[in-house]
Amino acid sequence: MARPAVAAALEVVDVECLRGDALIFEHLSFGVPAGHVLQILGANGSGKTSLLRMLSGLAPPDSGEIRWQGEPTTTSPRWREELLYQGIAGGFSANLTVTENLEYGQALAARGALMRVSEALDRVGLGRYGDTFTGRLSSGQRQRAALARLVLIPARAWLLDEPLTALDRDGKKLLEGMLRAHTEGGGIALVATHQGLEVPASCLHTLDLDTRTVC
Repeated sequence: MARPAVAAALEVVDVECLRGDALIFEHLSFGVPAGHVLQILGANGSGKTSLLRMLSGLAPPDSGEIRWQGEPTTTSPRWREELLYQGIAGGFSANLTVTENLEYGQALAARGALMRVSEALDRVGLGRYGDTFTGRLSSGQRQRAALARLVLIPARAWLLDEPLTALDRDGKKLLEGMLRAHTEGGGIALVATHQGLEVPASCLHTLDLDTRTVC
């Protein structure tokens, strides 16, 4: 049975992506309603990271339009104030402690904080590592530190590029629980991943960039 139509909070309309002279995708359109997760699947080179960078405003689409609450994201101050983009590398400096990195990210966001950094680290299982230089963490621990941003910085829209990379089973469950809580509060999340997400089917959609299909 088809799902009932729900108004989209984020809309992508006829977007095209070029990489040099190569066409990565074209005529891409989809919407993500409030309270929903869109998992973005596709082979390496299919454009998952390029799409998230376009949505975040780091790179413009080569054609088409992206809208947040009906307004173009290029001119909407609400979009810049309500999104949180997390790239594959995490954006951490190896020469700063975990706490310093998170405090720096919080200051850049300039939105206040949902809790203390120490509480955010406790939430992701890194309570003992606040004073550890980030470069000394394992890959999985760095990914958990990146997840701490999600509970630290207020944002209605999460754009997450391969957040499951290097996470163990408990880390995957941690992220999926965070996604459930985020969507239950009316937020949205777009997650580029090679692994399927285990969140309620009622709020989960899938964009397959290999076939350009959304379900």
